[in-house]
Amino acid sequence: MKPQIQAFFDPATATVTYIVYEKDGADCAIIDSVLDYDPKSGRTATASADKVVEFVQAHGLNTVWLLETHAHADHLSAAPYLREKLGGRIGIGVDIRAVQHAFANVFNRKPASMDGSEFDHLFQPDEVFAIGALQAKALHVPGHTPADMAYQVGDAVFVGDTMFMPDVGSARCDFPGGCASLLYKSVHKLLSLPDETRLFMCHDYPPNGREPRWEVTVGEQRASNIHIRDGVSEDDFVSMRTKRDATLAMPTLILPAIQVNINAGQLPEAEENGVRYLKIPINAI
Repeated sequence: MKPQIQAFFDPATATVTYIVYEKDGADCAIIDSVLDYDPKSGRTATASADKVVEFVQAHGLNTVWLLETHAHADHLSAAPYLREKLGGRIGIGVDIRAVQHAFANVFNRKPASMDGSEFDHLFQPDEVFAIGALQAKALHVPGHTPADMAYQVGDAVFVGDTMFMPDVGSARCDFPGGCASLLYKSVHKLLSLPDETRLFMCHDYPPNGREPRWEVTVGEQRASNIHIRDGVSEDDFVSMRTKRDATLAMPTLILPAIQVNINAGQLPEAEENGVRYLKIPINAI
């Protein structure tokens, strides 16, 4: 089955949010939503998420899933806001627990809260689920983080941060629990799918001034991805990825994003003055 897919590109974070559905009036899933956040002022906004809400309502869709491919380090999730507006269950891979534990000391969170219960559903590897009449499958693709999931819906796979467009390559593996060798295996798990399978990226960072793009086929990735095309060995990939990761700066929003996203996108509770506060650890990373 070939699902209908509506994409929303957020230029501020280079993130692509997807709505996946069979037809107008049917159930839908929203994948990797974005809550606008200004790091200079600490203010949030919902302009990006409201575009999603408008589309869902205009097409008479019923939101059943709010899916996260992983705990993002580059944007805050809008899943709780969308759940309030549209309904649906927030889902992520079961290994989010490992990511929560990895950051427990960084943000001084009590281990008792690191059980994934902040999310409505934790997907097991290869778990099959439904988006209305569409059958979907959660594919465990660790490497970027331990908890990464790709979601296969018909002929489409939403790959998260396993790979990018062919002229951009692959995701970094130097976050806690990341592993370049695992990412290589995860990528080739996806590239073993039929050549015509459509792959949808979570981000695009266009080189040389090209317009943002986020859809590519398995065949195109195998033929021309600069990091993972056919013929690149695991040893070569791990060596390249390790050297490259050592040169990369931390994402601008990693500290606010991670502490919110391991909490299923929920912002901290307001303190006695009515203000919510995020933690910025000093000299801890």
